[in-house]
Amino acid sequence: MSTVPSSTEGSAPDALPGRRRAGLRTTLVALLVVTVAVVCLALGLLTHASLSNQLDAELDAQLQRAADRAVGREQLQDAGPTEAPDPHGPPSGEGPDSGEFELTARGERKGGSGGTLDSAVWRDQDGEVRELPAADLRELEGVMAEAERAGAAPVSLSLGTYRVVVRPVDQGAVVVTGLPTDSLRSTLLRLDLTLLAAGAAALAVTGIGGSLIIRRTLRPLEGVADLASDVARTPLGSGTVSIDGRVPVEHSTPGTEVGDVGRALNLLLDNVEEAIEVRQRSEDGMRRFIADASHELRTPLTAIRGYTEMLRLTEDLGERGQQSVDRLEVQSARMTSLVEDLLLLTRLDDRAPQVQDEVDLGEIALEAVMDARAAAQDHPVDVRVPDEPVVVLGDPRQLSQVVANLLSNARKHTPEGTEIEVKLRSQEGRAELTVLDAGPGIDPALVPEVFSRFTRADRARSGAEGTTGLGLSIVRAIAEAHHGTIDLSSSPGRTVFTVSLPLAGG
Repeated sequence: MSTVPSSTEGSAPDALPGRRRAGLRTTLVALLVVTVAVVCLALGLLTHASLSNQLDAELDAQLQRAADRAVGREQLQDAGPTEAPDPHGPPSGEGPDSGEFELTARGERKGGSGGTLDSAVWRDQDGEVRELPAADLRELEGVMAEAERAGAAPVSLSLGTYRVVVRPVDQGAVVVTGLPTDSLRSTLLRLDLTLLAAGAAALAVTGIGGSLIIRRTLRPLEGVADLASDVARTPLGSGTVSIDGRVPVEHSTPGTEVGDVGRALNLLLDNVEEAIEVRQRSEDGMRRFIADASHELRTPLTAIRGYTEMLRLTEDLGERGQQSVDRLEVQSARMTSLVEDLLLLTRLDDRAPQVQDEVDLGEIALEAVMDARAAAQDHPVDVRVPDEPVVVLGDPRQLSQVVANLLSNARKHTPEGTEIEVKLRSQEGRAELTVLDAGPGIDPALVPEVFSRFTRADRARSGAEGTTGLGLSIVRAIAEAHHGTIDLSSSPGRTVFTVSLPLAGG
């Protein structure tokens, strides 16, 4: 069941439908953090690559110097007496002569498929020269061909990862020299961890500091948004409305983004306030015109009805003349009713009933139903009211007109035999009067304007009796004058008007 509020003028939704988007402050902070993250990542990658290249170049230079020393030592040994190398000899012996973890191996080349190694030694961190295990010796033999082809090759040994080079000595003899790369990788790892920690700290500082700075910068814009929201919640559709709020001068000076927005909002509010004043003057003039015209029309209408009655009583009228007089009387009565309705609407524009008595809505509903049953016997009317009084404050004549107009509307716009039901109940400090009919329903396109003045529902509901289009407007005006509301729910076979009024003392 869909309902239409009795008045939607001046209302503004608090939230727009659809997915909620991130605020400007959140977006700016996120963009700032992402930008700093990208910069830190780029600097970290550049620093890592630069230092890696530098360390690789230094290691290659050290490796080439170590290989030159090893080749020179082997050539000197070939020129002198041949002795078995002493692994535990002094640094000036056949082992590596500088640098801990440096290894040296001697062997022979086998064509283009690498070669074989006779022995290999390395110097530990205490300066002692040790023989390389046989498994590591085979690993070295496996990379000799690659080392000769590429100039240097990595190899994984029990000592760690090494980079080795192969140098020829003479008559097919070769010397393999290697230096460890674990320290290089450890240095790069420490650098990466340092950069990561520094980047995380930079992101944290950027996020916190940026959020504080952006919050402070956008605080005037939040004030502008609050002012716009307050104005949006102000009912501007009717009545005298004054928009007092304005953006302060310090936040509405052109030259900055916030200043431009504040100045634009102030100009908009000035324009809206001026338009409201023009609208109010126009409405006041229209009300005065309707009131004056209605008062002026009362006298000639009364005269027309008097002369009509006098013609009926004093003149000998034929059949055509009698019909004309009857028609004149009906139309003058209808015109009088229209004038009275317009006068009532003009008085109700003040939004306050002239009388504030305690009224039992149950009694009013029963009396209106009795009148409706007598006036329209072709529409069965059922009524349900509580046993205890349902008391509201207001004008009993106007409240009676509410029920009478709703019953008349249901009778006029539904086929003969349509059931009408009137219900009254009280809950949560309010009285709810419901008038329900089982007619064909109201055209959905007409529902939003059904309470507007001079709206005719004849095109949407089957009815043969003409109306002025003011009945439901009067109902809404009376309900709002009594601080109440009227809602409508309509579908084929069920149309419900619900009037809600505050209970007396509620």
